[in-house]
Amino acid sequence: MVQTIRIEAEARGRAGKGAARATRREGLVPGVVYGAKREATLVAFDPRDIMKELHKGSWQSHVYDVVVKDGPTERALLREVQFHPVTDRPIHIDFQRLAPGARIRIKVPVVFKHEDSCPGLKAGGVLNLVRRELEVLVDPEAVPETFHIDLAEAKIGDSIRWSAVVDKADAKPVITGRDFVVATIAPPTVVEEVAAPVAAAEPAKKGGKAAAKPAAKAPAAAAAAPAKKK
Repeated sequence: MVQTIRIEAEARGRAGKGAARATRREGLVPGVVYGAKREATLVAFDPRDIMKELHKGSWQSHVYDVVVKDGPTERALLREVQFHPVTDRPIHIDFQRLAPGARIRIKVPVVFKHEDSCPGLKAGGVLNLVRRELEVLVDPEAVPETFHIDLAEAKIGDSIRWSAVVDKADAKPVITGRDFVVATIAPPTVVEEVAAPVAAAEPAKKGGKAAAKPAAKAPAAAAAAPAKKK
């Protein structure tokens, strides 16, 4: 089951762009917790706490307890992060509050087991990932950390589908009506060698011999001797 992560926040009194800019000038990231048919809670976060979560990866698959100073603790999903277009720092955070007893829509990463002993991969096949994460509807208290698929018997040409997922934890896929493909074992890529072009044959020589080079010109005749004086 996925771990619930605690993140601390401060309450904000006002909404709007001006109030959000004032929060950023104080060195905090403005945010909101909404949903479950209740009034939205305006909050602000330490940017270091936000960056710590973003660097973990798969933050959309985590459940958070947003602990508001001098306020309520909200169980929520981190739904959206807005970034500054130049600095790439977070400038606004949206959390979706979880309603008691309601299923949540969440993405869970896929982990493949026994890749080292997979017959298809040992034969030179390639694991082609169609979906790295699977989006499902699940009870917030039973969200799996990952979905596992066993490749111990997968061969070249096999398609690994949703039905191959181990321990679904009562999760229901968002894609319904078919046993959709998660990955395939593709055949190895064959690179054909292209033969180098054969050099053009030299033209046939007359008589089987090389044509004789033109004879060098004879040296010019010596100049006539001058006539003797009488």
